Amino acid sequence: MFVVRFPSDAPPQWPRPVAALGNFDGVHRGHQKILEQVCRQADRCAGTPVVVTFDPHPPRVVRPDKAPPLLMTLDQKIEACGRAGIHGIVVVQFTKEMARWDPETFVDTVLVEWLRVTEVWVGANFLFGRDRMGTFTLLKALGEDRGFRAEKIEPVRFRDFVVSSTRIRHLLTEGRVEEAGDLLGHHYALDGVVVHGDGRGRELGYPTANLETQNEQLPTYGIYATVAIIDGVVYPAVTSVGIRPTIGDNRVMVETYLLNASLDLYGKAMRVAFVRWLREERKFESLEALAIQIGDDCQAARHVLADVGL
Repeated sequence: MFVVRFPSDAPPQWPRPVAALGNFDGVHRGHQKILEQVCRQADRCAGTPVVVTFDPHPPRVVRPDKAPPLLMTLDQKIEACGRAGIHGIVVVQFTKEMARWDPETFVDTVLVEWLRVTEVWVGANFLFGRDRMGTFTLLKALGEDRGFRAEKIEPVRFRDFVVSSTRIRHLLTEGRVEEAGDLLGHHYALDGVVVHGDGRGRELGYPTANLETQNEQLPTYGIYATVAIIDGVVYPAVTSVGIRPTIGDNRVMVETYLLNASLDLYGKAMRVAFVRWLREERKFESLEALAIQIGDDCQAARHVLADVGL
């Protein structure tokens, strides 16, 4: 996987780039269909399957007050595209100046002169350029004039719903991580580093790994059956997301307890993948009552993870 940034890096010398163009937040089933098509087309023409995406997310620059929390960090997006078979990632460094470009300027500057694309694939609702004036119809016409092919993928439906990043964010805010995972095509995951906490979990008999994460979209507060991935090893786990109302410090924390392992995790990178909601976060009368509930949560998580084969 090769990652280049426009405009700071030199143009990549990839043969016959076949590009998927978009934000690809979450790399969900709809995005995966575009990436599959790009890989297929690149194979047919002995070309290079490429993703062209944006950082920061354009709404952060154009309307920061309306910008949604992202489902993935840039590193997670790059990793997911690599798993899908993409060979190169172009990260377009989005600025206020670029936001004023008309669609023709973006196509000529980035796709034609810098990347030299052979084909460009987008989702059906993709818009680009100043005030989102660039439509697929315009992209196709520009491609015919500039010598590249432009095609689109129609929206993907899964269990009666159109798959979209907006829909997935909505599900996560309701704690419906299993349904969000269905639309994503993979479990929703937070990445981060394990940091020192206040030791409350250890005092209760359940030492937790406190995750410091750059992910913006947290599932709603609650207790979840999860898996933790550490150094490539998958561990069954139970995770609390919330403010720990029994303790009362009001800090938002992501705390994970490994069900079948006791490891020194401080400073280690960890991914927490959310499998199923177990219960809402609530305040208990005492720490003893909380400890009993944590034991019940662990048992419930074991049943869930065994049921789904994790």
